[in-house]
Amino acid sequence: MNQTQEALERKVKRDRPAYFNGQSVEEDFPALSREVRPGVPLVYLDSAATSQKPEVVLETLDTFYRKHNANIHRGIHVLAEEATAAYESAREKVAAFINAPSSEQIVFTGNTTESINLIAQTWGRVNLKPGDRILLSEMEHHSNLIPWQLLASERDLELDFIPVTPQGTLDMDGFKKLLQNEPKLVGITHMSNVLGTINPVKEIIREAKGVGAVTLVDAAQSVPHFAVDVSSLKADFMAFSGHKMCGPSGIGILYGRRDLLEEMPPFMGGGEMIKKVELRSFTVNDLPHKFEAGTPPIAEAVGLGAAVDYLSELGMDDVAAHEKELITYALDRLDEVEGLTVFGREVEKKGGVASFTMEGIHPHDVAQILDHHGIAVRAGHHCAQPLHDKFGISATARASFYLYNTLDDIDRLVEGLYQVKDIFG
Repeated sequence: MNQTQEALERKVKRDRPAYFNGQSVEEDFPALSREVRPGVPLVYLDSAATSQKPEVVLETLDTFYRKHNANIHRGIHVLAEEATAAYESAREKVAAFINAPSSEQIVFTGNTTESINLIAQTWGRVNLKPGDRILLSEMEHHSNLIPWQLLASERDLELDFIPVTPQGTLDMDGFKKLLQNEPKLVGITHMSNVLGTINPVKEIIREAKGVGAVTLVDAAQSVPHFAVDVSSLKADFMAFSGHKMCGPSGIGILYGRRDLLEEMPPFMGGGEMIKKVELRSFTVNDLPHKFEAGTPPIAEAVGLGAAVDYLSELGMDDVAAHEKELITYALDRLDEVEGLTVFGREVEKKGGVASFTMEGIHPHDVAQILDHHGIAVRAGHHCAQPLHDKFGISATARASFYLYNTLDDIDRLVEGLYQVKDIFG
């Protein structure tokens, strides 16, 4: 590795315990040290929407733009070669992070939403015909609903949905009954962004393949928070985003089974996705470039590579253990607040998400008062309106935790909720 690549891939080196605590990494994230107003420090509890970025990612982006900025693959000058090497190195890091068989099966997109739309508009258009069925779940993010609704409307497809139980888990008996309809695709969220439910995707994939279905995992909320091995899961497609895993916004990841990717037509036309172009025809490029038309998110990929390094250094098992401690403590503390209901409270395998309502108080009011006290939470339907409809509510307030949060942050949240109750009597 030359000095340029070493500069692009450098990491902040610190001695860390085998099991880190939140305070030991909080200092890595500059945004967390700010005050949102004089004397009011920030408590950031909105990581399910987007994560904060560690210093090493910010430094990597700065270094790239200051010293190595160039377009990739076609240039032969020094900067182009440096940028290309850094971009493709990031692809290799992502492949290793999820244990993909090959980096050629990693496609860089704009976000998780674009990755799922790519599947719908390429694999879906080629392989689905009128009357074919797609099986999703009632807890899907809109990003794994609307692309299939659009395609179903265009192609006269049928959509089925795995029911969600009152406890916030998937009805697996209902799932197995729906498999009798022989769906062509089963698409499932690995972890609900509202309930925090971690779904048994390995079992779901195994059962789906038993009826010949292609499988898609929306891993936007799982890959950042615990170790995900796509080879062990045997998923055909998996999609996730850089901005939820300490990386920059503007870059998403699509993993695909090689034979499926090779059979799929291009998603967009333009530079880089071609080998040869004539006036009336073109020859498509090899994987993964076939799906990366135009100038890709180069700096974002390099920044994502630094984020993968950062998470790998911490250890994803330790990240998951830390978040388990946080959500367990949070649920205990939230139970103290009279009139507060957490959805997915009894889920056995639950990530660091607590979506809740407070009796007689709109979630937007809850979020606004918490913000006054420096506590950033989300309020609304969290791009999962059908799931909220299922529970008979229009919105929830959501506190979501990540590796940089502490038990003190949860104490601040609960103190803020008591302030909410005081204001509303």
